[in-house]
Order: sequence, then C-alpha cells, then structure tokens
Amino acid sequence: MTLSVVLITQNEEANLARTLRSVLPLVGDGRGEIIVVDSGSTDATLAIARSFGAKIFSEPWKGFAAQKNSAMDKATGDWVLQLDADEALEPDLVKEILEGALTSHPDFAGFWIPRKNFFLGRWIRHGGFYPDRKLRLLRRGAGLFQEYGAHPTIQARGPTGKLHHALLHHAYPRLSGYLDHMNRYSSSGAELAGAQGYRGFRLRNIVVRPLLTFLYNYGFRLGFLDGREGLLLHLYHATYVSWKYAKAWELGRSGTDRETLPSRGGEQSHSGR
Repeated sequence: MTLSVVLITQNEEANLARTLRSVLPLVGDGRGEIIVVDSGSTDATLAIARSFGAKIFSEPWKGFAAQKNSAMDKATGDWVLQLDADEALEPDLVKEILEGALTSHPDFAGFWIPRKNFFLGRWIRHGGFYPDRKLRLLRRGAGLFQEYGAHPTIQARGPTGKLHHALLHHAYPRLSGYLDHMNRYSSSGAELAGAQGYRGFRLRNIVVRPLLTFLYNYGFRLGFLDGREGLLLHLYHATYVSWKYAKAWELGRSGTDRETLPSRGGEQSHSGR
C-alpha cells in the first residue's frame, strides 16, 4: 500500500513544516509521496516543501474544489490523504494508519477523520467543533471535491469508515486572523447564498439566524464549556452568519458579481470550517 499526501498552498511558511513533518512516517522509505499544488507563494513555502521532498506544481487559482481536485489528480499512491496546510496528524493517527487501518477494510472507498480545532491556543471541545469529522482519506479515484463556497466537500463513491484519532487543526492562533478569515469566508458564502435565492434584506437572516446560531452552539451544544475562547469563537461565528446574508443582499441590490467580492474567499491558509 502506498499513500499520497496532497496539499494546496499559498504563503504557508508559518504552517507547512509542521504539517509535512507529521506525515513523514507515512511516506518515508518509499511508502508514499507528498504533492503540493501552489498558487503563487511569495514566502518560503516552496523552499519548505522542497526540503521535505515534495513534488511541487505551480498552478493559477481555480477555486477551492478545482484546486484540491487538481492536487488529488496528481497522486500515484493507492490511497490519497488530502490535508490543509494548517493541519497536522497527531501521532496516534499516524500509528492507526500504519498499523493497518487502510488494509483491514478492503471494501471502503474512504475514511472520515475527526479533527481537533485550536482557537487562540485552546482545543475547542464543544459547540459542534469536535469531533468535526472530515472525509480526507480516499482510495485513489474514489471521490472528488464538490464546490461549496469556501468549504468544498468530498463525495466518495462507495462505503466509508471512521478513524479514531485526529487531525490537529491549527487554524486561528490570533483573533485578528479569525476575523479576517470570517470576513472573507462570508463573501464566498454570500455568493452561494445569493445563488440559492437569499438576496433580500430579511431580519430573520441578518439578525435572527445569527442569534439562534449563537444560542444553539454556545448554549445547547455546550460551547460555554470552552471558556473565554469558546465565547469569542461562537460570538464571531454568529457574526459571520450575519455578514454572509448582508453581503448576499448587497450583491442582489447592486447587481454585482464575483468581480466585486473576493472569489477565493480570502482563504490565506486554505482551511477553515
């Protein structure tokens, strides 16, 4: 069994070494490969990728799903592990894969992996942010990403299983980065909401939906147990919901299109919920 680890990058020098170091036990000694599809990095991203022996491809940005699919298309391994550049594998997940998780279920097309999200240095355990399972490990050719705003999802062709150990998502070490991402994600989400018909100025979307989102995640889903970081995370996630529908209304009112909003969702780290 061989494994291809695939990533898309742009200016990821702060994260990439941690990510690639975590997967070396899976691909070293001829067991697999690392593939990086980069879209114009101007920092040390490519040098870091080369230092880990990655196969590097430079391509213009095509959108999240298309870019990720392009990286997966270049894989030659029996299995493909798709990662964001701010994610890493916890050692127990590496061990679980090496000890036969992929060979013990020959009929599976892929595996869901739980993800631990770190926000302002704290592991968020509640409010819907854990286990936050992602379908990231696929047999080569068994699935593709489908576009869904800033958060494309994989559609697998065949049955899937679940791994027990986690991806570590180091998404938002600083509050300013989180707010920047949510602002940009909301632009991408606004385009999707507009395409689905949410173009009017509706208080239920701009006020009530965000309020209910906060109450549901922070209260009913126990987000309050994550302390101050949980409060800030859920408060500003609810703000993102309001921004998304307000921007969808703005799009509909002005008749603008993708040329007036960031078409990439501003995902500097190519990650996020």
